[in-house]
Amino acid sequence: MHLAVNVPNFGPGTDPGRLRDWAQTIEGLGYHRLMVSDHVAITPDVATQYPAPFYEPFTLLSWLAGATTIGLGTTVLIAPYRHPLLVARMAANLNALSGGRFVLGLGIGWARQEFEALGVDFSRRGKLTDELIVTVREAWSDDADYRAGDIPIWVGGGSEAGLRRAVRLGDAWHPLRQRVDWMRSKLERVEAIAREEGRPVPGFAPRIVLRLTDQPLPDAERVAGEGSIDQVMGDLAELRALGATDVVLDPFGGDPAETERPQYAWKDLATVAASWRLEGESL
Repeated sequence: MHLAVNVPNFGPGTDPGRLRDWAQTIEGLGYHRLMVSDHVAITPDVATQYPAPFYEPFTLLSWLAGATTIGLGTTVLIAPYRHPLLVARMAANLNALSGGRFVLGLGIGWARQEFEALGVDFSRRGKLTDELIVTVREAWSDDADYRAGDIPIWVGGGSEAGLRRAVRLGDAWHPLRQRVDWMRSKLERVEAIAREEGRPVPGFAPRIVLRLTDQPLPDAERVAGEGSIDQVMGDLAELRALGATDVVLDPFGGDPAETERPQYAWKDLATVAASWRLEGESL
């Protein structure tokens, strides 16, 4: 099981130098992959938690590809915001320029005001996401101009429609910031859907919170990745037992001011990396 990090590509403390420091710190700690999030129009519903500047993921990852050798990815690209052929070309180009290091994580989106600003029908976001995945895969397979190699597609979402999308169209299911028991229950449903559809069970690549505390937290009150280092290591062991091939650690706690003090997140990431290695595991 590989460990990755979701880098905050937004907020008042984010600039090119700090983003490069993030990438090189993660690589120096031995993490397998860095990933970034996506918004296009920073409307009021987005800006409350993810204020400008917000660095566009393909642009940012293309730049960081030249400053690192680790894996790269999106967690998650909001699929309905871009034309499918544009996504196919950008992903293929990024994968080629980085030497095959890219993972395309995507989801349907949630910010109604942002959909309105972009002229996209919020009620059709699930259908648009399905159409994008199909079109992207066809472009990668059939058109030499979009030749992409082997780019995994991780599909987010925990609804019934999202789980079916992951089974039908994804290489892995990519849930975000949930409890371990919730993920275990949903994985059972993913397996049932796969049987119903006559399809293979997709991989499992969750993104979890990373928030270390000095004392353990009550298990009933925490999501995966929160609590003492022992609790977090236990979560990682459980996710590995559930079949996770990759786990993305997300150290952003929700306050944009955190982006001005990345050293606290780096400290937690260093603690997890050291503890993971003590268990005899590679990142």
